[in-house]
Amino acid sequence: MRIGAKIKKTVVVFVLLLSLVIGHLSISPLHTAAFSGQVIQKGASGDDVIELQARLQYVGYYKGKIDGVYGWGTYWAVRNFQKAFGLPIDGLVGQTTKNKLIKASKYDKSYVKNQISKGKSFTTYGKKSNSSNSNKKATAASVPGGFSQNDISLMANAVHGEARGEPYEGQVAVAAVILNRISSQNFPNTVSGVIFEPRAFTAVADGQIWLTPNETAKRAVIDAINGWDPTSDALYYFNPETATSKWIWTRPQIKQIGKHIFCE
Repeated sequence: MRIGAKIKKTVVVFVLLLSLVIGHLSISPLHTAAFSGQVIQKGASGDDVIELQARLQYVGYYKGKIDGVYGWGTYWAVRNFQKAFGLPIDGLVGQTTKNKLIKASKYDKSYVKNQISKGKSFTTYGKKSNSSNSNKKATAASVPGGFSQNDISLMANAVHGEARGEPYEGQVAVAAVILNRISSQNFPNTVSGVIFEPRAFTAVADGQIWLTPNETAKRAVIDAINGWDPTSDALYYFNPETATSKWIWTRPQIKQIGKHIFCE
């Protein structure tokens, strides 16, 4: 009888412990699903993108506004994250990229969604942000890549003067050429130095650089600074219908975007 009672008591205790474990697993935050099953890509919007932007911002790869829209800023943040973590660099957020991001970051869904519902715009989500310097960081985040506001404004003037009327990709391409020259040892290493180099840009020679740039030109500059280079590292470009230089035709051509041919 004693043996039977002990066995019965042991079974009861085991069942109770098992129930507690199952109950803990069902409510534990560690088992809360992150993201949905979709592959997140440019053009997507919604909760998955909000989580993506927040996580990327948490680990320092995304500097833009958490708005739930997968635009170029988010795209290049994803690519930079993928590159840093040894993932295929394609801008597509599948399960492998999600898993890496989940391990590297934290996401407080209720906090982020609550801030958005209140109409608050923040660009410093993550462990490094705090109330004492949030305004300072938000201002810095609006000027990416270490460029000053004057640099960005001057580049926007150049893009507008050189490429207004071109497709958007073509305007980003002109901005990318300016950045590529800054990185090249064969050109000045500042925005103003590149743009005002003698005979470098037609818009400087004919004064069109001083036309007021539109928002499209400004956005093209930001996209180029954030890493979009449609030219594949071009250093020169020209319009074949108006070019008078014989030398420019000797440059190895990479591609044509709109009316401009981009060259090495």
